[in-house]
Amino acid sequence: MHVTSLVRHGKQRRRRTTATVTAVTALLLWAGAGHADATRQAPAKDPTGPSRAADAVNAYIYGYPLVLTQATRQLSTNVTRPDATTYQAPPNQFVTASNVPGPEFKTVVSPNVDTLYSSAWLDLKAEPVVLHVPNTQGRYYLMPILSAWTDVIASPGKRTTGTKAGNFAITGPDWHGTLPAGVKQIKSPTDTAWIIGRTQLNGPADLPAVHALTAKYTLTPLSAYGRAYTPPAGRVDRNVPTLSPPDRVARMDAPTFFSRLASAMADNPPSRADAPMVATLKRLGISPGKPFDINAEGTVNAQALRQAVTTGQQRIQKAVSGLGKDVNGWRVATDLGRYGTDYLRRAATAWQGLGANLPQDAVYPLVLTDRQGRQLTGARRYTIHFAPGQTPPAHAFWSLTMYDRKGFLVPNPINRYEIGHTAKPRPNSDGSVDIYVQHDPPASHKRSNWLPAPTGQFNVMLRMYWPGPTVLNGTWTPPPVLATGGPGASDELARTGDDGLEFLAAGAALCLIAGSALIILTRRRHGTAFRP
Repeated sequence: MHVTSLVRHGKQRRRRTTATVTAVTALLLWAGAGHADATRQAPAKDPTGPSRAADAVNAYIYGYPLVLTQATRQLSTNVTRPDATTYQAPPNQFVTASNVPGPEFKTVVSPNVDTLYSSAWLDLKAEPVVLHVPNTQGRYYLMPILSAWTDVIASPGKRTTGTKAGNFAITGPDWHGTLPAGVKQIKSPTDTAWIIGRTQLNGPADLPAVHALTAKYTLTPLSAYGRAYTPPAGRVDRNVPTLSPPDRVARMDAPTFFSRLASAMADNPPSRADAPMVATLKRLGISPGKPFDINAEGTVNAQALRQAVTTGQQRIQKAVSGLGKDVNGWRVATDLGRYGTDYLRRAATAWQGLGANLPQDAVYPLVLTDRQGRQLTGARRYTIHFAPGQTPPAHAFWSLTMYDRKGFLVPNPINRYEIGHTAKPRPNSDGSVDIYVQHDPPASHKRSNWLPAPTGQFNVMLRMYWPGPTVLNGTWTPPPVLATGGPGASDELARTGDDGLEFLAAGAALCLIAGSALIILTRRRHGTAFRP
């Protein structure tokens, strides 16, 4: 909660609490066009103008993820103690989701019913922080750790470190020392880091076991490691806006944005590979840790920086549609999580949702259209057919989750919101698997494979945790969604196995994108988004 006064109560406090919940608890809303409060002036006539303008736009694109991360950190840690309702916690403390979402849950867009999230923002400036994970007894989990620039530094978990108990010291860029025996070092290139943990959840009945496990995830300053430690209460800064961080950054004018970039780079230094960009920033008057004056380098430079806010946002937004590939009507992204010097891809990923996983950890294809390119709707019946041996190849598990047009789970008579993970589909006699996607219940012998749909438009997300190599190299692809009944349903199919379908055409275009990211905020502008 954003505290304004120790003695303020009533409606004013409730309004601020509501604002904080709205800003902090929604996951991954799609963004429309952003608006910045940049000052617009007539272009100055100067021979260096065009190149200076391009440099300024590139500087905005380069700095966008860092400025957004810092705004997110400020809001997400602006509480005295962990709060699962708003999904906030003080620095160096975990907050874990309290429940399994259902159709009544409206604060999360495209909610995940397969795992429980545990999030922590780390401040490594004073000293390293030791992450302890218990023995999960074979249960799948992952603890991806992101730098302030949004690259995944490391991803402890079943895929990389197994499921036995472990201790990991996350150290900042300036730390040099010796760690206790049995503690593995994870070097963070920035003093700000973000853990976005996920723990396998096998349905609502499994919630007590998962909560008992996540309660044993701990974060301890290195100086307190090995002895009893009680995390201190957090401090609330009344000046931190409750506005969602994406909107907050979008509304920053050039002096504010570039000032925050210069300040953030002091504790979160650019990588060595960024040296050319750092030189560009210096020419523009932007240096790590130094005060920024937009007028210090002259009128042409100031004008270029002011215009870069709007132009930079436009370029980032345009690049979002180029993330991933269209595969049989699904949008599939397998190159997120680490970006090198591809600053535009990094910024576009941050624009659509902070916290992208490495593809080796998770890939989340999304489909909104059938094989013929028509919007999925409950007025039709569909089949997703996996040929024998071609169900999604995932070392951990996979699922198909149904969402309505607003990105929420769909009420249905059997309370089934996903299939593949907790609800196991029945294979045909030849080993193929058919998933029946429709509003009305199918025949009784097909109901084990029914993914209930709403009456209106919807989308389906395929989640693959610890995907196999054929997903990553593109030799396995999700099959198209085939309309089998209702208005305009295709009859171009042949029978295979008991209920099998042999598709005779390729996939259709997909107009919206989804990936594998998590964000602890909402971006409300001109459209609705679909993100896990």
